[in-house]
Amino acid sequence: MSGAKARVLLLLLVAGAYSCGGAAPVDEATEKPEAPPAWMIAAVEQPRGLVRNEPGAAPGYVLFTQFTTDKTYLVDIEGRAVHTWTNDKAGGAESLQDDGSLYRLARIPEPPNFRAGGVAGYIQKLSWDGDVLWEWKMGDEMRMVHHDIKPLPNGNLLVIAWEQKTAKEARAAGRRVDLIPEQGLWSEWILEIEPLPPNDAKIVWEWHVWDHLVQNYEPGAANHGDPSAFPGRLDINGDGKAVAIDEKELEQLKALGYVPDNATSDDIQSDFLHMNAIDYHPRLDQIAVSVPSVGEIWILDHTTSTEEARGSSGGRSGRGGELLYRWGNPRVYGRGAESDRQLSGQHNVLWIEDGWKNAGNLTVFNNGGGRADGDWSSVVEIAPPVDDDGKYSLTDGEAFGPRTPVWTYEAQDRKSFYAPFVSGAQRLTNGNTFICAGPLGRYFEVGPEGAIVWEYRNPFHGDVPGWSPPGVAQLPYGSFRATKIPPDHPGLAGRALAPLDPQPSGYVPPPAPAPKAEN
Repeated sequence: MSGAKARVLLLLLVAGAYSCGGAAPVDEATEKPEAPPAWMIAAVEQPRGLVRNEPGAAPGYVLFTQFTTDKTYLVDIEGRAVHTWTNDKAGGAESLQDDGSLYRLARIPEPPNFRAGGVAGYIQKLSWDGDVLWEWKMGDEMRMVHHDIKPLPNGNLLVIAWEQKTAKEARAAGRRVDLIPEQGLWSEWILEIEPLPPNDAKIVWEWHVWDHLVQNYEPGAANHGDPSAFPGRLDINGDGKAVAIDEKELEQLKALGYVPDNATSDDIQSDFLHMNAIDYHPRLDQIAVSVPSVGEIWILDHTTSTEEARGSSGGRSGRGGELLYRWGNPRVYGRGAESDRQLSGQHNVLWIEDGWKNAGNLTVFNNGGGRADGDWSSVVEIAPPVDDDGKYSLTDGEAFGPRTPVWTYEAQDRKSFYAPFVSGAQRLTNGNTFICAGPLGRYFEVGPEGAIVWEYRNPFHGDVPGWSPPGVAQLPYGSFRATKIPPDHPGLAGRALAPLDPQPSGYVPPPAPAPKAEN
């Protein structure tokens, strides 16, 4: 199953069939509704709020935004909200800055194009008190900010954006005709922008995936060649299959708040890469991105000029805008089989920071739909084959290493831990790993051996149509991502971080413990 196909099918399984009051699928042979999967039943039966807080958990706070509310929450290690930011636009990815301000993505309510999961259109900077210090809109029929941002040490931002390519342009680039929807394709574009308050920005660097394509489908089209001979380029047909979604399933995704109200089934087909995460390594001056529809993470050279980023030479690497490294699915560049695939629908690729144990390694949340042995999620850490100059080794004819991760988290009962979409993971200074199972609003921390030392289930629900009280197998607590903030973060210095009284609206207190049976 292709990464794009698996991603959408898994979205539909959870956000469609079992959320927002939607009916469970029916087995036509028996006409009895199928039960929700075990991982979901277990999740909704547990109380919301703090579940576990054991010695060994890192001190600090958790930052997250629920899908359909107007609030971003900061919660302490005891599971109590200590601060909120309120805004009239639904949010997504966010990042706390050293001055206490918050960069965040915000959604255009009904975008004119690019109507799919992760759509934004706005980037905002909010003060600690929630005032809008800067707001930039980049969302129209030809381009759209989506999914993720990364603040840079120089004060600029790295941004992911879609750019529209017509069906004619897709054919000219060598895309298979059966993989081109009527409205064309959405390609990916990475920008570095300089914020210009109150509502402008300057693009100072950019990279386009459309400049780095290869295809062996149409000899008369552009980019023709053997994908295995060009591992630094994207096979424009490497995702393999167009993805379909029916109207009922689409309406349920809308109710969850995952896609805009005016989304169409064609939108899902046009989003053929769905880049969903971005990170930056200051010493190497490189960019890492997650591309779930092909099951890969990519690394790019940011030392290039914009002109060099369009080609195959220049920059510290000497390779211009070609992919310096890719990992997760060597089949898509002709150097492996489907059995070699290691990532599926993944999110939140991050470098382990310099000065920490295993610095330079990469962590990624592997959503894990479509595995040969079923659907289950994991977090993996890999050690890329990179030297001190930021160059990655690759043997002719072989795939990029490593063959296996250096560390993996998975549940003892693998299928009990499954987050089909969104989600993330980050390494902490104490060596633990903080994990966000986004659809369920479940955030937990594990030690190096995989033991859970802290766990919290978001108790703040959004306004989800058809939502029923706790105990029903629905997903009103979901978030795109959650981030652990250390207590010595400069943005928290001098802030009043006492638990809010009362707690924010939408809070669902955990149920009282059941009375003990008498002997």
